[in-house]
Amino acid sequence: MPRLPGEVAGAARSKKRARILLADDNADMRDYLIRLLSAHWDVTAVPDGQEALAAARQRRPDLVLSDVMMPCLSGVDLVTALRREPKLADVPIILLSARAGEAAQVEGLAAGADDYVIKPFAARELLARVNSALALSRQRHDAADRVRRSEAQLRAAVDLVGMTLYSWDPTTDALDWDARLKAMWGLPPEAHVDVDIFLGAIHPDDRPRVEAAIAHCRDPRGDGVYAIAYRVIGIEDGVERWISTHGQTVFDAGRPIGFIGAALDITAHKRAEDDLRESEERFQQFAAHSTSVLWMVDVRTMRMEYLSPAYEQVWGEPPDAMLQDWRPHWLGTVHPEDRELASGAMDRVLRGETVDQEYRIVRGNGSVRWIRDTFFAIRGTGGRIRRVAGIAQDITNHSGSLIYVINAEEASQRELLLLLRGVGYDVKAFTSARAFLEIAPALIPGCVLLDIRAPETGGLAIPRELRARRIHLPVIVMGSCDGNIRLAVRAMKAGAVDFLEVPYEREALLAAVASALADIRDTAERSSVAEVARARIADMSTRERAVLEGLLAGGTNKTMARDLGISPRTVENHRAHVMERLGARTLPEAVLMAAAAGLRPPLRTQGETQEE
Repeated sequence: MPRLPGEVAGAARSKKRARILLADDNADMRDYLIRLLSAHWDVTAVPDGQEALAAARQRRPDLVLSDVMMPCLSGVDLVTALRREPKLADVPIILLSARAGEAAQVEGLAAGADDYVIKPFAARELLARVNSALALSRQRHDAADRVRRSEAQLRAAVDLVGMTLYSWDPTTDALDWDARLKAMWGLPPEAHVDVDIFLGAIHPDDRPRVEAAIAHCRDPRGDGVYAIAYRVIGIEDGVERWISTHGQTVFDAGRPIGFIGAALDITAHKRAEDDLRESEERFQQFAAHSTSVLWMVDVRTMRMEYLSPAYEQVWGEPPDAMLQDWRPHWLGTVHPEDRELASGAMDRVLRGETVDQEYRIVRGNGSVRWIRDTFFAIRGTGGRIRRVAGIAQDITNHSGSLIYVINAEEASQRELLLLLRGVGYDVKAFTSARAFLEIAPALIPGCVLLDIRAPETGGLAIPRELRARRIHLPVIVMGSCDGNIRLAVRAMKAGAVDFLEVPYEREALLAAVASALADIRDTAERSSVAEVARARIADMSTRERAVLEGLLAGGTNKTMARDLGISPRTVENHRAHVMERLGARTLPEAVLMAAAAGLRPPLRTQGETQEE
């Protein structure tokens, strides 16, 4: 029995025996071919083309070897029939024929045969051709399997990230979209799509950019890349979505002939960016209007990430040096006697503590200021400290040592200043109500002593104006009422905290001032707590703030999940983040901090209450 050529035979023997379907109406030839082929492959033999077609349909062969001239169904007709069958179209076919003319070969190959062997043939030649056809078929199948696996892997990756693939024919403008991409346009899976539908749903503000990107990718002088993010208004559902897409145009002879792209719905990502931007804007607005210094340091780089505008006012210098090398510069501004204490406070907060520390700073002009600095750690994923932040408040005058005196009479004003400064108060004098009210909004907290006996001091205009403008400076009115208490009553109604009859007693004046300044200290302490809470709440995301409001309203994880349209588990995660950001160990502590920051639970309708 003839053997296969060495290298090819080795390849054939390493595989499972192939199955050959043999069709020949000549019994002698059929028997000969069975003996020749069965030494190497499994052979199924039939006498005509019709039976060969039926046998192939019943069980797919690895190769068909067929005579051309047969009854019922010729070899050429068999080839045509097999090529029409989707499951059999790629089966290799070799035709055998005594017709040696070129026209006969062309007819067979044109019908779809892979090879044409002329009788009589040498046994080794036929075996080589059959083996070669099987080897090529295996290679095609292996390549197709690799392509299918690659496509499956690509589809799995695409599905994993929620991406969708699409194509566009630049010559006809035809689009091929799947159901996922149609859903991004607010369309059902069976909806028709074309270029007009595609462009018609794009947000009017974004359409010029999209059209410019399309023109760029069609231009053969460019790179053919189409990469853009834009908004889409759902055609049937009206929902606004953000789409990010990237694709590549294929060119032939300088003409665009094809395009393949991928699209991704990035709406959630964009909304998260918007929430973060809004949170940052709220924080910036809060910091810009705060008289306290807000600061934040990245623990990994030990560089200062943020320093609020109040720094320049409190420290009396531009922020450049502090931002460049903050720790040595900061400690350099601290009073020498307080440096060890201040440095220790920073070391403690780096270990995770929250520290409330008072220390003195020496400004460039030599003046000394008292600072109350609240240090706290900001933790990231896994509870690791990522940042250290703080709120530094100038308490030099907040401790109750600053008094504003409004008195138009020179001798009386001088006497009052000597008395107050003699007992340790800082005093700033004004001779008219107008001069005082012009700068009142910029004044730091202190007590106002108003002598209303002279017309320049404006009578009771100052306490009324301060109350109307919500400037929290307690006013002690001094005047002469000749035993008639109606002036004192009017002063209290106007907003004064006390009234002193002139001439006043020294002890009475100092007692009234001490009482007013004690109220300032209490307010300052409450404000410090409130500012810490407001800073931490300002750093929360929109969802975390909504969960905090739900906690203030007495909501449970289940009711908040229903109201916010998320799962109870997600609410639980946000709740843990809220407690961590506030630095609260218990829910009552978190509620108190939120209340101190001025956060109030949203109003609820009677219907909502009844549903619960």
